[in-house]
Amino acid sequence: MSIEVKVPVLPESVSDATIASWHKKAGDAVKRDENLVDLETDKVVLEVPSPVDGVLKEIRHQVGDTVNSSQIIAIIEEGAAAAPAPAKEEPKASVAAAAAAPAVAAPKAATKGAEDLSPAGLRVATEEKIDPSKVAGTGRDGRVTKEDLVNYGKGGNVAAPAAKPTPGARPEERVPMTRMRAKIAERLMQSKNSIAMLTSFNEVNLAEVVKMRKSLGDAFQKEHGIKLGFMSFFVKAAAEALKRYPVVNASVDGNDVIYHGYQDISIAVSTEKGLVTPVLRDVQNMGFADIEQGIADYAKKARDGKLSLDDLQGGTFTITNGGTFGSLLSTPIVNPPQSAILGMHTIKDRAIVENGQIIAAPMMYIAISYDHRIIDGKDAVLFLVDIKNQLENPQRMLLGL
Repeated sequence: MSIEVKVPVLPESVSDATIASWHKKAGDAVKRDENLVDLETDKVVLEVPSPVDGVLKEIRHQVGDTVNSSQIIAIIEEGAAAAPAPAKEEPKASVAAAAAAPAVAAPKAATKGAEDLSPAGLRVATEEKIDPSKVAGTGRDGRVTKEDLVNYGKGGNVAAPAAKPTPGARPEERVPMTRMRAKIAERLMQSKNSIAMLTSFNEVNLAEVVKMRKSLGDAFQKEHGIKLGFMSFFVKAAAEALKRYPVVNASVDGNDVIYHGYQDISIAVSTEKGLVTPVLRDVQNMGFADIEQGIADYAKKARDGKLSLDDLQGGTFTITNGGTFGSLLSTPIVNPPQSAILGMHTIKDRAIVENGQIIAAPMMYIAISYDHRIIDGKDAVLFLVDIKNQLENPQRMLLGL
């Protein structure tokens, strides 16, 4: 029985998808739930699993083709078995020589350089039998990405052999944007050109948070099976502050302002393809352990290329942490249709005056960028001060103060 393989139903915000890579060829045996093809959208890479056991009878769209929701991209013959490969008769002399030779373990495919690959990239390298050392890396610090491996499999992106630099040479390389990177660029320009964005700053003394993590961290991890990080304090503080300043949690729709009676906070996560913002939903009902586990789950899914469109949809407010890369100060860009974003930065011991004494304290600059069309400077500044007060007195957020 012939079974159609279709593009998953895409949400309204995603018009179509591009076939990034096939993991099977026509005639290959497939198993139910085995990944057949990767589809790249503006936001995320989707995996399309086989609906049944059988043989991939026909591939209707090739790598690079644009496809739409529910479009048929392949046909599987359910229950069929792949035809066995014709056996090649070995010359007798070769067989005898092989029998006399000592056994040598066959090298594993695509192991050289594999330790630097993401799980998704390692899978492509292994399935396609690609040696990563032969692929030109376009990722951070020259790392080989999954997309590099896919392009290599199509006959491109071969690493050039090492050559002596030519005196005075000015090498250049033109690399097309990925679909996701192009969409990020488009949204950033949309944000810059469509909203009246302003940024305010403050600084936070994190001594009490550091003390709490040090004194209760081990007990927290033993009880909940997850480390107590800094991010959960900021997420919880933001959720409490958003309740008191609902306009910061609002969004603009034409001439209307939509006030959200819940806090769905987007957490910026860096991936090889760019920044994505999976959403922690109903943060107002979450405890510290729930927040930490949610962030850890999203980070793993992002590394493995497993984020779904549902993970990225919605969000009423965003938190981004440039401090993980050493950023001391920045002006984050609002993610429409949201109206505000909180920027965290690196923690530095700095000299401050406390009770008339100069002391060293773990300080962080924080920033809020906001849509000045609906958020007045007063509300933005007070929101940031609220965040500061909670983090400098963590017991306040535990009591909802």
